[in-house]
Amino acid sequence: MLEQYLPFVGLIIFGNIENLVLSSQGVVAGVNPVKLGIASLCVVSVWLMIGTFGTQLLIQYVSFIEFIGGFAIFVLGLQAMIQSIRGV
Repeated sequence: MLEQYLPFVGLIIFGNIENLVLSSQGVVAGVNPVKLGIASLCVVSVWLMIGTFGTQLLIQYVSFIEFIGGFAIFVLGLQAMIQSIRGV
């Protein structure tokens, strides 16, 4: 069962790291941590459902999906770092 998810392992790992970066960025910005935690859990749950069913439907496009996902994680991480350096 887990074999179908092996091509996405890198994306899963770096996506979780990015989620931590964005959450810490929200805490630094002064967002209520409880509301941030609840919102994060909701979004992660939705992405889990989309990922579970989407993987079964779109497994033939794994290379393209992994590239787009990796690029998005890179851009969001870069944005978080630039904002933290600026102090915004």
